[in-house]
Amino acid sequence: MAISEALDAIRTIDARPGPTEGYRLSLDEALENTRLLPFWLDTHEAPTPAPALSEPTETDLLIVGGGFTGLWAAVQAKELMPELDVVLIEAGLVGHGASGRAGGIISTSVMHGLPNAVRVFPKDIEQLESFGQVNLDGFEAALKRYGIDAEIEWNGEMTVAVDEAHLEQLRADYELHKRYGHDVVLLNRAQTAEHIRSPLFAGALWSRHRSGIVNPAKLAWGLRRAALSLGVRIYENTPLEHTQDAGTHVQVQTPQGSVKAKRVLFGTGTAKVGVTDINRRVMAVRDHVLATEPLTPEQIDRIDWRLRQGVYDTRTQLNYYRLTKDNNIIFGGLVSYHYGGHDAPAQDGCKQTYHRLASAFYRTFPQLADVKFSHAWGGQIDYCSRGSVFAKPYLGGKAVFVAGYTGFGVAASRFGAFMGLNMLFDRDSPERQLDIVRQSPSYIPPEPFRWLGARITFHAFDGADAEGGWKRAWIKSIKALGFPM
Repeated sequence: MAISEALDAIRTIDARPGPTEGYRLSLDEALENTRLLPFWLDTHEAPTPAPALSEPTETDLLIVGGGFTGLWAAVQAKELMPELDVVLIEAGLVGHGASGRAGGIISTSVMHGLPNAVRVFPKDIEQLESFGQVNLDGFEAALKRYGIDAEIEWNGEMTVAVDEAHLEQLRADYELHKRYGHDVVLLNRAQTAEHIRSPLFAGALWSRHRSGIVNPAKLAWGLRRAALSLGVRIYENTPLEHTQDAGTHVQVQTPQGSVKAKRVLFGTGTAKVGVTDINRRVMAVRDHVLATEPLTPEQIDRIDWRLRQGVYDTRTQLNYYRLTKDNNIIFGGLVSYHYGGHDAPAQDGCKQTYHRLASAFYRTFPQLADVKFSHAWGGQIDYCSRGSVFAKPYLGGKAVFVAGYTGFGVAASRFGAFMGLNMLFDRDSPERQLDIVRQSPSYIPPEPFRWLGARITFHAFDGADAEGGWKRAWIKSIKALGFPM
């Protein structure tokens, strides 16, 4: 197929529904009572918002962004340097951005998985693996230390092969994980069915330790409470309007106040903060997620998800899934891109947008054909060319921007915040000697080339496994340029 034909096809991709043959429920019926907001945030347990900043103030450290990166930065800054005065500003509500929309699967990886780490930083892999293990141990210790009930379950994670042809790559990943000391088990079709039943699953790689699932909103709110207990000043509904390098300090303007800060850590993901270089290295792709209604015990028995592992599958347009405390299935995937990195496209508020994701759910679990969806939502992912967090100094070293998690930030954000603080305060730390700090992700082409490349790529994802052809060739060419797929 020529590129012009591919472009013709993608013009209708957002509106194309998935197949419904054989479903007990039509997709419209399955989504008829669905609330279009993140499952995690639809609760009465959210904390009372902090007041907005309404006057000028000064601080040793200003943190911009109340997601995981900003919250971990605030907590760790006070733990490492208790004498610091720390201010955190959040444009909306703490945990209501990308952090509150996440799937909530956690592992030791700070590099979007071990295969990506080996691809990007092969000579530093042993140190990165060690950092990841120390980071997750510190993650667990902090939750215990501050009494954060984030519904964490240390039940491992699985990568499931949805086609016999994917087993070779699964075995290669198994050998790679064994080489670096991971407690992993390779399962055949029958063994996989003993953990989770789907007619698609031809095998699985089960990583049994130092990974699990967490409630992202409760994690964010628990970190917020911890930061406040340490003396951090938090201002919500306080968007950054302007940043100025004032020589001896950084001046930040907000709608009703201002901050004179000796140092600034930006943990805003894809949000614009006036640093043009960041917008060249990070792009906002959108992920989409469904939550089912709570499964009954009989419905749980149909899939026999005994150990409740977090799961990723091997589709090119991958899906990920996990259970909640109340046995809702969180089922995510369906990545897209909107021109200019639009942060609130109208499509995310349309139930038809989620038809294809619902179709993928029913293909994965046809035995749950009577299950409806309670929530559906879309959200931004801060994608960068190397597929892992980076920290980069700006404004003469008085500011550091931490971003680029590419969807793997729930646990890695703690490491990203630590790395950013060490850079910002010139603290001696071993990761600063490695390429993960010394190298930055490459530039991503600007619009309209960014939109064009993303649209062709995501259309290639859709059907590449079954169709091959130009779609598989396109994906290989993008990988060859160094972009993680």
